[in-house]
Amino acid sequence: MNLTISDEAVSWYLDEMNLHPGDHVRFYARYGGSSKIQSGFSLGIDNEAPFNPATTTEKNGITFYIEEDDLWFFDGHDLSVYLNDKYGEPDFQFDK
Repeated sequence: MNLTISDEAVSWYLDEMNLHPGDHVRFYARYGGSSKIQSGFSLGIDNEAPFNPATTTEKNGITFYIEEDDLWFFDGHDLSVYLNDKYGEPDFQFDK
């Protein structure tokens, strides 16, 4: 699985989460809400160090990652994170 994050989305995370080089952002399966790929689950984010990452990408000194235990949520999809210009917040695209 691939994880890509646009520069604009990285800037948003840096500002909103008060991140600094060396920090981590985890994308994980969260019970509740909705998503395009899993009914009853949504994508959550947290600022914690990885334990057993399945995929990582680093931008501006921040490591963005998904844990092995959360791969089921993505069901073989890649995750692309970009900034939604209309709402001024990250949006998620899932591609097979």
